[in-house]
Amino acid sequence: MKKKDKNTEQVILLAARKVFIEKGLAGSRMQDIANQAGHNKALLHYYFTSKNKLFDIVFEQEIGSFFSHLAGILAEELPLFEKIEKIVSLDIDRLTQLPGMPNFIINEMNQNPDVILKRLKKIPVEMILGNFQKQVNAEIKMGAIRKITAQQLLINIQSLCIFPFIARPMVRGIFQMDEKAYLAMMQKRKTEVAAFIINAIKV
Repeated sequence: MKKKDKNTEQVILLAARKVFIEKGLAGSRMQDIANQAGHNKALLHYYFTSKNKLFDIVFEQEIGSFFSHLAGILAEELPLFEKIEKIVSLDIDRLTQLPGMPNFIINEMNQNPDVILKRLKKIPVEMILGNFQKQVNAEIKMGAIRKITAQQLLINIQSLCIFPFIARPMVRGIFQMDEKAYLAMMQKRKTEVAAFIINAIKV
């Protein structure tokens, strides 16, 4: 049996990610992924067995990568406001690299809610939020910020970062922006969103 090559695996995974984000799980075919990867369909089945297996790996890589980076920032010994700035910057950078990811997750949640929720349950949310909540509580106790939970704070950050990417065609249309102007605005939102969140929780 032919030995599996790591480079070939990576090419297939990158192709699968692109196809899944564009077409979703239901709309994607192994042949689509094979065409994108420049390999035949039989090779894809040899490496990953099925479309669902490929989807599992791609989904867990993307979600796992995001949460591992987020967990890294939350675990850093940084002042709260600086931490907020880094989280916003992380969100916008990743969304700029993968602008179709939010719509991909929303579509899959609507079409396959049980499957997606099962995968999301693997994320150690309590561990990630635990120390961050302690830091937030300490700032509240000192009178530096108003009372808020770590969950609400992160949801507020994610909402402000993600919405312009979900509504990308609408945002560009309303403000009559080309792609270059839109991306410049997204970069500016790193400071805008962070300042908005920080000013909203300051006492």
